[in-house]
Amino acid sequence: MLPPRSESPYKSLGGIRRIFKAAGYSVLGFKAAWRFEAAFRQELALAVLMIPAAFFLGRSLVETLLLLAVVIAVLVVELLNSALEALADAISLDTHPLLGRAKDIGSAAVMLTLLFAGAVWASVLISRFWV
Repeated sequence: MLPPRSESPYKSLGGIRRIFKAAGYSVLGFKAAWRFEAAFRQELALAVLMIPAAFFLGRSLVETLLLLAVVIAVLVVELLNSALEALADAISLDTHPLLGRAKDIGSAAVMLTLLFAGAVWASVLISRFWV
């Protein structure tokens, strides 16, 4: 038999208040990403241009949603990578091979997402204007 689980005192119990608190934490996360993460600011600036462009370029609902999805995916993966890097830096600012590996893997995830987003956008642009 397993021992009883002890819940974290920082974990909320639920309810409508939890939703408002979660939204507040999300806003704090966006503010922190904007303030401390140059890559997020750059990708967000591109997203501000690309999101309206997706509605112009997409010839169907599915195509438009795909263009939007890859832009949002880049932002999501960048936020996760930034969170991982902040956590690694909070653990230690000294060089550590595992922390370095974690940061490199997070960076690779961002790169793959950017490459996929670029491929999707290039495919739509080519099919719209050259085929």
